[in-house]
Amino acid sequence: MVWGTRLSPELWRLLYSLLKQIHEGGCTKSDTIDTQIRFVKSVLRYHGYGRSEFYQLPSDGSVGSRELLLAFSWLLHRINLLEQLLSVNRVKIRDETSLCTGDSKLGECGDNLLKSWKGMTELAPEPGLKNEVDIRYLQWLNGRLRFQWRSLHVDYQEQCKLLYKIHVYTNGSHMDQTVGHFSVTETDLIRQPDNYKQLMQLLESETSRLEAFLEWKQLEPVYWQWMETVLDTMVEDVITCSAQDICSKKTTLANAPLCYCSADNIVEEIDQLTKDLVILGDGLCDVVTCKKSEWHEKIKGRERELLDEKEFSEAIGKIHEAVELKLSELKYQCAHKKNKMHGPCRLVFKDKHPASKMGFGRSRAKEALMNVSASELINELRMKEARLEKELKQLQEECRHKLTEVVDGMDSMICIPPMKR
Repeated sequence: MVWGTRLSPELWRLLYSLLKQIHEGGCTKSDTIDTQIRFVKSVLRYHGYGRSEFYQLPSDGSVGSRELLLAFSWLLHRINLLEQLLSVNRVKIRDETSLCTGDSKLGECGDNLLKSWKGMTELAPEPGLKNEVDIRYLQWLNGRLRFQWRSLHVDYQEQCKLLYKIHVYTNGSHMDQTVGHFSVTETDLIRQPDNYKQLMQLLESETSRLEAFLEWKQLEPVYWQWMETVLDTMVEDVITCSAQDICSKKTTLANAPLCYCSADNIVEEIDQLTKDLVILGDGLCDVVTCKKSEWHEKIKGRERELLDEKEFSEAIGKIHEAVELKLSELKYQCAHKKNKMHGPCRLVFKDKHPASKMGFGRSRAKEALMNVSASELINELRMKEARLEKELKQLQEECRHKLTEVVDGMDSMICIPPMKR
């Protein structure tokens, strides 16, 4: 199988455009090939792709078509690349929000972190020393993160206010009595009826994507059979390269000049090596004896420290608190395991109830089971926040204790805590 160098730039652009749609909502044509390659490598490293040959590919995109094909296949299998593309490009006619009450795993909620990849790769102040982290740079990052988080929170609040107004003003106007109000898209169509042509085009393009996906699912087994042949070819190439290296080493040894030594010289060298080994063995025994004595002294000193009842009781108390915290978390997870939700949910305003309801279902019979009121969800998230804050305070206290121990071991060292805002 022959892999051409012309395919490599096209495959880099393909991976870049696909991953950019998932993680940043669209690709930028003005990006250079070097920027595209760095982005693709960072995303694959984030998802856990561990093939070192892929990350060693040059930044000009001249070679590596087979490695890129392997990476693309890995994305298809590992993160369900095509399904995510369909979800990102789905036409949203109803008002929805993302909901997650389970664990924040990489496969579920962690993908949203990559949406800020562009901000993380911007130029930042260089640290003062090459191999050390400047605390001012960390403070700058922390302040920037706080500012962006507050701005995002304000934007979401404004969006919720506008959404609430639309639901209230259009309540009772919808033909579907289970909803009762118009969504933002439906309200925009009522105000500007000419926009229905654009919506129809979007729906037609989505239909074509779904048809292509169904066709792909029929041909997918053929693709994976072909990928097996690609992997077999790679294994054969590795075996061939290793065989050539062995042959070259044998040739080098065969061409090397031969040295003939007498039997007496060989015996003398063996005797000398035996003496050297005896000397090294004696030295190692002395080193092991010294190390054992040092470790015994350290163990005795540690035992004396543990005999202090105050420190021992404090350590036991912290262990009990950690165990209780973990047990409460496990009990909560077991009790709410069936009620965990993840993914997009439809927002529906209910005038008869004090709070809105959120749910996502394929049929009306299932909607009654899958709907959850916003007040219940807020209470659940507040309980989770309280547990996380408790765990955070415990970790902070442990860090303070460790820092105190470190500072006590340093002479003429004073730690000044930061000013409270």
